Amino acid sequence: MQWYFVAALLTILTSSQGILTTLSQSNGGYKYDYATVPFLAEVFKLLVSSFLLWREFRAPTPPRMTTEWKSVRLYPIPSIIYLIHNNVQFATLTYVDTSTYQIMGNLKIVTTGILFRLFLRRKLSNLQWMAIVLLAVGTTTSQVKGCGEASCDSLFSAPLQGYMLGILSACLSALAGVYTEYLMKKNNDSLYWQNVQLYTFGAIFNMARLLLDDFRSGFENGPWWQRLLHGYGLTTWMVVLNLGSTGLLVSWLMKYADNIVKVYSTSMAMLLTMVLSIYLFNFRPTLQLFLGIVICMMSLHMYFAPPSVLVDFPETVKALPESLHEVSIDRSMEASNQRNEASQYMIILCIANIPNSEKLNRATEKAARVDCPYWLHGVNPRIARLLDCDLVRLVLATSTGL
Repeated sequence: MQWYFVAALLTILTSSQGILTTLSQSNGGYKYDYATVPFLAEVFKLLVSSFLLWREFRAPTPPRMTTEWKSVRLYPIPSIIYLIHNNVQFATLTYVDTSTYQIMGNLKIVTTGILFRLFLRRKLSNLQWMAIVLLAVGTTTSQVKGCGEASCDSLFSAPLQGYMLGILSACLSALAGVYTEYLMKKNNDSLYWQNVQLYTFGAIFNMARLLLDDFRSGFENGPWWQRLLHGYGLTTWMVVLNLGSTGLLVSWLMKYADNIVKVYSTSMAMLLTMVLSIYLFNFRPTLQLFLGIVICMMSLHMYFAPPSVLVDFPETVKALPESLHEVSIDRSMEASNQRNEASQYMIILCIANIPNSEKLNRATEKAARVDCPYWLHGVNPRIARLLDCDLVRLVLATSTGL
């Protein structure tokens, strides 16, 4: 399954969440306890993951599973972060209006990129950083109302505490996503085994939240398990299935893609929801919405398109293999009849994947025996052909023969 197919499916499901939730309302309210929806979604994800893990056990090669406590104890942490995030979210909304909160929520796009770099050590190019900032600008632009709107006066007029809590909320959301990606990629365990651990703790924490709500209300409506399915209809079950399926797709992206792909999927889903609302709920489109969509499309193209599509590189640069992280070449020739003399070339190649010291020493000795003024190691044959340099090909032969 290709990541872009999963990302597109995630965009569609995420965009339909708000629509299905709105359709599940009755007379502007909910007949069911909406706090039970996340719990049932966690149970759904747990059941699906358990079934898929059972199928893996029936395969000739059993799945890899790490059962040591030092590994299992890491899986409640995302649930704890999300629990703190939800409380900070409610606290933020006591200070700022909904429009301001939605706009500030776009900070998680940039904070995800920062944490992605700091904690996962994933390097982003300058072009990708520009694309991430553009995505935040585009989503913010689409949410800004015109200054003729009545709500425009209240935009960004909240006290300082509200903005600080909003920034904290964005950071917590990004931290939970980045940490989950770290968990999914820290070993080669089965995706479904990792999901079982995540969703088990997720169900436990959601159950604890329902119990806490009961204690706060003094069990006015009875214990949560008695009203678990009260008021549920077809659209409510569709919300549960949608939320659960979205979580499964996100875990797949965390395992086989990364957080940035998820951020783009959810951002595009927000724009798609706005467009669909025009036809479903008589939502009035604004110039800012269309401008935001254009900016986000530019950002999407900048981040995922190959550099050769964005910049007119020479053909020699386009041919560089992806395994080389950085290549710098400076050659000089005094005359064309001296082309085969290696001493006339100043060649520098910086590569990331350096062989171990033993192979490096043996390559050095062989290069010294043939009296090479400049020697290289680990060079890809395509680079050797690109440089048209006998010296590179000679050292390549000595290195690859180790």
